[in-house]
Amino acid sequence: QLQLVESGGGLVQPGGSLRLSCAASGFTLDYYAIGWFRQAPGKEREGLSCINSSGGSTKYADSVKGRFTISRDNAKNTAYLQMNNLKPEATAVYYCAAHYYCSGPVVPKSWGQGTQVTVSS
Repeated sequence: QLQLVESGGGLVQPGGSLRLSCAASGFTLDYYAIGWFRQAPGKEREGLSCINSSGGSTKYADSVKGRFTISRDNAKNTAYLQMNNLKPEATAVYYCAAHYYCSGPVVPKSWGQGTQVTVSS
């Protein structure tokens, strides 16, 4: 089982920024693409971004393109999601998960526990 732990969520004002971290435990992150997702209350989980295993290729949903940046540091076994110019509709629980490749499905049982992001004044 791949264990991923998200951190970095919190309360931020509209227009503010947060950086989320996704740390791998018990396995080497190098072999996997990492995706970030969010789920707001009453809504379906939404895919936000993905980065391939080397970090050389990234993808973004239109809803976050230009404001969110995904990155990874394989030496630290950690992936990141920098979120800028946050809007109230970004309030959600944010998750990371492992993929074998970005266009593929999530590796079973690789979901993290999530971190809450609340955008409010």
